[in-house]
Amino acid sequence: MNGSDAKEIDLVLPTEEGQQTMFEFGTLLSIIERLHRRLLDVLKVELERRLPARLNAVQALLLYNIGDSVLTAGELRSRGHYLGSNVSYNLKKLVNLGFIDYARSPDDRRSVTVKLTEDGQIVRQLVEEILLAQCQALESEHWFGAAELGQVNDVLRGLERFWAGRLTP
Repeated sequence: MNGSDAKEIDLVLPTEEGQQTMFEFGTLLSIIERLHRRLLDVLKVELERRLPARLNAVQALLLYNIGDSVLTAGELRSRGHYLGSNVSYNLKKLVNLGFIDYARSPDDRRSVTVKLTEDGQIVRQLVEEILLAQCQALESEHWFGAAELGQVNDVLRGLERFWAGRLTP
């Protein structure tokens, strides 16, 4: 950026309330990152117990998110689940392992659609069982029920909408 393109930003020191909001916001971001890692850890442990070590937790979650759909890599990226290079790498690996079938579009040879093979469906079902067991444990051990999870989801969706609104000029 040259000097004429730069926008001047006035930084204002936050009030005490603003400092608390910033602290809570930073904490929220850390929790979101840790939750994602913990989910992958739980999946990894469960998958290692039940499957040969042929795929990792990210790949298993990708199979779960594809489900019964026939999708393009672009659709997976646009749904916001994955970064472009991660999708391409993991899809290629899953095709090579026999968990995903792919077909080139007859209209656009650059576009590829993917769907789960029978083995991919087995892994998807396993991930669903693992997540269901987690959900049941949350409820039976009195961590959270549907109402509390709904409140958390509302807050996180609000944050998602806030950030999505910042992406457009």
